[in-house]
Parts: sequence; structure tokens; C-alpha cells
Amino acid sequence: MSTEEKKPLFRDLTGEDPDPEVTEIESLCVNCHSNGMTRLLLTRIPHYKNVVLMSFSCEECGFENNEIQPGGAIAEFGIRWKLRVEGATDLNRQVVKSDYTRVYIPELEFEIPAQSQKGEVTTVEGILARAMSGLAQDQEARRREHPDAADQIDGFVKRLHALRSLETMWNLELEDISGIIITRSAMYLPLSPEGAASSLPGSITPADPRQGCYERLAADEVLRFATNCPDCDAPADTNMKLTKIPHFKEVVIMATVCEACGHRTNEVKSGGGIEEKGVKFEVKIANRDDFSRDILKSETCSMSIPELDLEVGGRALGGRFTTAEGIIRAFIDQLGNAPALQGDSPAVAKENLQMFIAKLEEVLDCKRPITLILDDPAGNSYVQSLSDDPSKYDDGMKVEYYERTDEQNDELGINDMKTEGYENSS
Repeated sequence: MSTEEKKPLFRDLTGEDPDPEVTEIESLCVNCHSNGMTRLLLTRIPHYKNVVLMSFSCEECGFENNEIQPGGAIAEFGIRWKLRVEGATDLNRQVVKSDYTRVYIPELEFEIPAQSQKGEVTTVEGILARAMSGLAQDQEARRREHPDAADQIDGFVKRLHALRSLETMWNLELEDISGIIITRSAMYLPLSPEGAASSLPGSITPADPRQGCYERLAADEVLRFATNCPDCDAPADTNMKLTKIPHFKEVVIMATVCEACGHRTNEVKSGGGIEEKGVKFEVKIANRDDFSRDILKSETCSMSIPELDLEVGGRALGGRFTTAEGIIRAFIDQLGNAPALQGDSPAVAKENLQMFIAKLEEVLDCKRPITLILDDPAGNSYVQSLSDDPSKYDDGMKVEYYERTDEQNDELGINDMKTEGYENSS
């Protein structure tokens, strides 16, 4: 039996890999029509995604061509990067750009349109060097035939060289509708499919383990196990920990982050069984302090807002530990991305959907007070009280424990449970 370690198809792009799996294919040179060699490398750029690097070289004429292609599906959103170049470190930043990357330097009003260059792995300085090389090409012929145009190009190349020499600080903007582009440590803005930038500042949800409540749930022991990303199927790690929510119970938090495509999934499960009674929370939300309440919503907990005629089932948002603000933002995000509400024949008219989202935005801006009702027949949900006395509830919330109906017990599978005499059953 072979004990050779199985390696993933797409491995991290690193100089420490002693045996990168490169595929060589004999190919026709488009320059001299001799046979050259194309080398293919399937690799994974850490904290980014799978890509295919292609390199062609011809020994006859010396022609070379390098490009990069995505190793997975096109991203859901386009992406725009903005970088302030202030020093040598910025010039050395790695840039991965695709065929669809548009490059723009506002100080020079200089643009490299999308699909005018092949994708490549380069640096900020490399972008400048390639632009200068391209502009300098055929300059000798221009000086003979169009001397004025040649002088203008020489002057522009000098301005690019000044940026490369850091004689002044400047800005680099990169935009890609395919979502393939990446630069190390720069700021980016995601684009919606229509091209408008959107963001949700201040959102506190478990969508990002570095934000909000996950910091408060730091624990000494975290269980990590290997999984696969549900989006791109790349190897990923799932972190799981058991933590105690004060004045409530133990819960299991699981978070998966795919370094290949950036996909994140999060789940919160009760650390115990179904409670003896269901629980219903009515929470008044009218000011900024009300948004700071911690909320543990289980998968069996439904949510409603009477003022907006809103009702959603427990599985709509899944199990999550967040805040009142985070749970509303998560619902807005889910509405915006729901397949049934998109396309040419959505289940709800786009105008009505936009109006409803606008009302939820008004709630977040404290312009529309609401009552958030969380109803969990399993009793595994929790809402933080803002009272100084942990044994009492504040005036802004009401809690009711109730006996489940037979229908609710059936939905939870309790009616099918056999808790007595099972050891004698055949």
C-alpha cells in the first residue's frame, strides 16, 4: 500500500514547495510559428482563490507570454481596489490581475482598459514598467513618421518614471468585474452586479469571526477539523468551540473560512437538548443602545416585526450569535441576495422589495421604532437584558416561557422520541 501523501490539486503559491506540479505542453509560437513550450501551474494564492498560471516561451525567437486564469467560477461581485502609493513597500505589493482588470492612475488620467492585457501576477512597480515598455515600443518609427506624437509619448513615459521613482505620492485604482483581482494589504470596495459600491458599516455579525461577539467568546480550547468549502470545494478548516453564555447555557459555535475563495459559513448550536418549555422574546428597538443587545438565535427560532408585517421562519437566518443590529443587517443582506427575489421574474416586485429594505434601513438609523419578536419553541434562544441586575429584565424587553403545542412537539421530533423501555424493544 502506498503511503505517499496526497496533495491537493491547487496548492499554495509559495517558494517553499520543493516539487510544484507543472504541466508542459508543446505549443505553436504566434510570433515565428515554431514550436515552443507552454507550462501550466495549478496553484492557490493564500487568502484568495485557485488560479492557473500559464507561461509560454519560444527558444527559436525568444518570444515569451505569461498569463493567469481563474481556477474556479467567476466571483459573485466585481471588485475595486484603491491604493495610495507612498513608498518602496507599496511599489513592491503583489498584484494578481485578470484579463478583465482596468488600471487607472488619476494623477495622470492614465488608463489601461479591461481586456487590453492578459492576466498576470506582478507588482505595482511591474504595472508601471509594463506600461512604460508598451509606450516605448515602436518609438523610433514614430520619431521618423510622427515626431510630435513621439515627443508627447516620451514626456508621458517620463511622468510614469517619476511615479516609479516616488518623486511624488500617487494613487492606483484597479477595477475588475470578474472579481479576480487582488493586491496585498490594500483597501478594496466590493461592487454590486450593477457596479455600485455597497457596504454595511458597523455590522456586528458572526459572518466575520474578528468582529463583535466572537471576540467576547474567546475560549482556551478550540477544536479544528478539515472540511471542504461549500462554494469552491477547496480544503478548508472548521473551528468549533463550546462556550458558556452568561445567565444562559452552553452553546457550540462553528466557523468555517475558505482561504481559497473567501467564503464564510457560521453556525451556532445549543450545547444541550431541547428545553422543557418554549421561549418568546419581545424586544423594543428605538435607539442606538437597543441595537447593542446580544442575541443568540437558534435554527428553531422564528422572527417577526409586527410594525413591518414581517415574519420569517427559524431556518431563514439559521443559528447565529450576534446583536440586534447584526440580525437586522443579516436579514437585509439575505433579502438582497435571495434567488427567488432576483432575476427577470422575482417572487416580489423589485420596487416593493426596495421599499421594504428602505424601511429596515430606517430602523437601523433609529428613524423607525420596532418590536423584534423571537419565538423559539425549543427554548434554545437568548436575548441579553440591559438591566444592571442580571436577575431582572429591563423595561425594553418581555420574556414569556410557554408550554409547546402538540404540533410544535411534532415539528421538533419530540413526539417520535422513545425515552422509556427502549432497552427492551426488539
